[in-house]
Amino acid sequence: MPHIILILLLLTSCHSKKTQIENDNLNVLFIMTDDLNCDLGSYGHPQVISPNIDKLAREGVLFENAHVQFPLCGPSRVSLMTGMYSDQTMHTMLNVDLRQTIPDVVTLGQRYRQRGYTSVRIGKIYHYGNPGTIGSSGQDDISTWDYTINPYGRDKEEEYKINTLSKRKYGGTLSWLAADGKDEEQTDGIGATEAIEQLDKFSKSGKKFFLAVGMYRPHTPYVAPKKYFDLYEMDDMEIPYDGSSDEYLSTIPLPAALSVRWKKDQTLLNDQSKFKLAQEIKEAYYATTTFVDAQVGRILKKLKQTGLDKNTIVVFTSDHGYHLGEHGHWQKQTLFENATRVPLIFSGPGIKKGVRSNSPVELIDIYPTLMDLTNIEAPQHVVGKSLVPVFNNDKHMVRESALTRWRASQHGNLNFKESGIQGYTIKTKRYRLTKWGEDGEHGYELYDHENDSAEMINLVNDPFYNSVLDSLKTQIDLRIAAARKKPKGLGRQFKEEQLRMFTMTPGDLYDINGKRIWERPADE
Repeated sequence: MPHIILILLLLTSCHSKKTQIENDNLNVLFIMTDDLNCDLGSYGHPQVISPNIDKLAREGVLFENAHVQFPLCGPSRVSLMTGMYSDQTMHTMLNVDLRQTIPDVVTLGQRYRQRGYTSVRIGKIYHYGNPGTIGSSGQDDISTWDYTINPYGRDKEEEYKINTLSKRKYGGTLSWLAADGKDEEQTDGIGATEAIEQLDKFSKSGKKFFLAVGMYRPHTPYVAPKKYFDLYEMDDMEIPYDGSSDEYLSTIPLPAALSVRWKKDQTLLNDQSKFKLAQEIKEAYYATTTFVDAQVGRILKKLKQTGLDKNTIVVFTSDHGYHLGEHGHWQKQTLFENATRVPLIFSGPGIKKGVRSNSPVELIDIYPTLMDLTNIEAPQHVVGKSLVPVFNNDKHMVRESALTRWRASQHGNLNFKESGIQGYTIKTKRYRLTKWGEDGEHGYELYDHENDSAEMINLVNDPFYNSVLDSLKTQIDLRIAAARKKPKGLGRQFKEEQLRMFTMTPGDLYDINGKRIWERPADE
């Protein structure tokens, strides 16, 4: 009997060492999209064509209930790359450098560098003014990467051709273009080509890598080659109008109402006389989504051709969700499901195929999950949770709810700007509770996804849900308190200061003060 036990211990030890060696040699391919919601085939959308993302989902684990920590590009990306909530990163605005507020933090790519990996960025991982600062390093962090590549394509060069709701405004305004030329001429097409070249190099050198590929689309302007527009019928685009009325706005707290009405240039789409224009814009978003999917497919094809798929973890996600007319709103910056929910897929060696989980998860969970998968100790400041237990048991819950924060003062309303109203929301498997104000003095929202997945019926005054409401109020207060605690090992924290950014449309002329004095015609 002692000999049998000894043999078993030796076998277990050998297996453990083998697993550790395998984990120690895993690479990471991290693919990040910009403004991509869950309108994908793998997430059950009947219309969007996304074969490559769908295939990736079939080959790994898809999270149905994944949420961002802040529904705005810059703060969301900083949270993801540091594994912390926005109250801890001190980021709530665009154009704020990571090290300005948390200079001592160890980012995801930086941690891989510490462990001997080559950390490479292609495109947008931290915030960029999109499309304003395409081709530059944006709000990048030099400590995260060994080297970086900043693609610059035809979409940027021909910016003056783009249709837009506000003249010469593209990034924060709905804008679109069915472009001439090939995929490889677009910024994201060039980014995919660069990723293919990097994979080829790594396959030959044998170096371990953390390769982060950041797509700029489907963020506005929705630009893609014409062939992707031809895949869709504009008349098939459905535009929701049930959240466009003043009657609907009266059922939700004022900060929530402002969050879906602050983009004045796009509220015109709530007028049903603009139905065809809304359809045209939505078609452009879906066409651009399919274009992004094609670039993802090019990268994954190369990964397989090189054989690197056998020892590379693939992660696919977006920085936040996106409204396409729901609640009478377009784009992001709300605390509704449309803006907080994102696609999240893990695939690779040791990860089960075809798993779908409804566990509430957060993008800050990506950092500790990758550390777990590659057998690297996560820094103390990382407060996200490893999702590896879900890979082995799709019923496992890493937490009861996912937490997202929004700053109402972002909307520019003077009264709110002075009072600095905070909004927080939690999403459980079934419910969403949103709290406005430090003590909820500006109102609550409660939605039951079992009966109202569109979040159109605020149930806070329904006595049937009193016990649910009370329970979730306690839960959200505990979640907020925990998210505000300074993590161990973080180091210094400073208040954010927004940098003033200037962008120019290529081809236009400006005077010495930066004022546009000549616009290049779109028909040139």
